[in-house]
Amino acid sequence: MSPRMRRIAISVAAATISVTLAGCGVLNATGSSDAASPAKGNDITVGLLLPEKANTRYENFDYPIIKTKVESLTNDKGRVEYANAEASADKQASQLQQMIDDRVDVILLDAVDSQAIASGVKKAKEAGIPVIAYDRLAEGPIDAYISFDNELVGEVQGRSLLEAIGEKASLSDKIVMMNGSSTDPNAKQFKAGAMSELNGKVTIAQSFDTKDWKPENAEANMARAIEKIGKGNIAAVYSANDGMAGGIVKALQAAGVTDLPPITGQDAELPAVQRIISGEQYMSVYKSYPQEAENAAEMAVAKVQGRDIQFAALTRDKVDSPTHKGIPAQLVPVVALTKENIKDTVVADDIYKLSDICTAEYKAACRAIGLK
Repeated sequence: MSPRMRRIAISVAAATISVTLAGCGVLNATGSSDAASPAKGNDITVGLLLPEKANTRYENFDYPIIKTKVESLTNDKGRVEYANAEASADKQASQLQQMIDDRVDVILLDAVDSQAIASGVKKAKEAGIPVIAYDRLAEGPIDAYISFDNELVGEVQGRSLLEAIGEKASLSDKIVMMNGSSTDPNAKQFKAGAMSELNGKVTIAQSFDTKDWKPENAEANMARAIEKIGKGNIAAVYSANDGMAGGIVKALQAAGVTDLPPITGQDAELPAVQRIISGEQYMSVYKSYPQEAENAAEMAVAKVQGRDIQFAALTRDKVDSPTHKGIPAQLVPVVALTKENIKDTVVADDIYKLSDICTAEYKAACRAIGLK
């Protein structure tokens, strides 16, 4: 078994163990640890810092799921203090400081800039407030990390792109790489995973790090790529997420491309699911936000309440940041989302209803692939 597959197996085991512990009544047990915080009751405040709103998942899924889960874990006595940085590292630093000043009990941090936030994490630690890095691995003395296996995300994207090109894929095929923001450590991991699949099999004709992950920046980058490569010479486009894929589609259509090349994505945003159905986007990476968000809420509550056994069960993996080694972590598995498995993923998991996806504009395309 490869190291990455071991990590995935461990993360699945962690989720299973937490359920098993709950069934056995062990969640009320507290392991002994010299470093453990004094146990608190249900009247707790979880600070939640999310990075931006361009990606609709944060407002539509992460925040409401975490809020609901914290309430359910604390008999409706716990609350979530929420702030969104809207892609501003400075704004997020201020929001983090405010949460320290407000004396929240624990912070779930999805960093805009993983390096810049390190000093704020240190301040929280000095104030006795645990910080759990959520979705992106922040630097500084964080207590734990939960996210998806980011290199695996990139591998899934790269592998899917090669499958879309077909067996004829070769170095004569020119690919545009639309990577995420250079300040997001996840973007580097997505790229590394994709390149492990694409390197030596196709030619990367143009590659961009897209500022703030903004679709409009991806659209502008794609327009430059089209001008340099030629609209008829692009075999496929690697897009690190769905928002940018939307900008890429706009740039290609503006250039007069009617037969769009395969385009990847990530996050299974509703417009992306609809683009997959219509054929404008080849695939996305579906990540179970409920699983990530609910497990993050469990980690936060367990940490505050001193439930060391449960916390350890949820963080059985280990990761390294540039500043700290051996950080307790949970890596959540991912799935390649294509036309073939929409019903078995985002619909089955109640992310979207068929009525949300198959609106009037997409009804015929939905019928064509058996979505009805």
